[in-house]
Amino acid sequence: MIIKKLAVGFLETNCYIVGCERTKKAFIVDPGAESSRIIEEVKKEHINPEYIINTHGHGDHIGANKNIKQEFGDLKILIHANDKDMLVDASKNLSADFAMNYVSPPADIALNGGEIIEVGDIKLEILFTHGHTPGGISIFIRKEKAVFTGDALFRGSVGRTDLPLSSGVDLVRAIKEKLMVLDSDVVVYPGHGQDSTIGYERENNPFLV
Repeated sequence: MIIKKLAVGFLETNCYIVGCERTKKAFIVDPGAESSRIIEEVKKEHINPEYIINTHGHGDHIGANKNIKQEFGDLKILIHANDKDMLVDASKNLSADFAMNYVSPPADIALNGGEIIEVGDIKLEILFTHGHTPGGISIFIRKEKAVFTGDALFRGSVGRTDLPLSSGVDLVRAIKEKLMVLDSDVVVYPGHGQDSTIGYERENNPFLV
């Protein structure tokens, strides 16, 4: 499996380009900004993105959706149903608060959690890890022992819960029920900052005690 990580935008959001080595089919997680840089990396890898998957609807995770969809025409935008309105409303996705006014094309597929999505030989399991936003998701690739957690789980921390519509109770419960049950050697690819593992977070994350 191909994984390329780019920290993009002024909040250094982690955008991930993930591809199947055999079929060259791919998906892009949280293209938050710097669309030309993301597009260049995709072309460099000679892979064909089929999906943009937004782990949640905040502006710093969706800001490059529009340009990337225009570049690769037929790819679909996926986001949880609870966050889909954030794609098209800069006030709801909070980018208006920073005078960025990011908007995206609407969702092609609204997720609910529990879906299985196949991209070439890669099988994605959508985990509902809400709390940072009402529709937060994580993307688990069981065979590769990898999980993309967006702003749910970070190395040694969790996502903010002082924002509109966020819930600390929901977030911690979702992390414990959906993420902490995974194997210890599963690699955590978060929405900001360094990679981690489920085992490290289980033993060291002070928010999960």
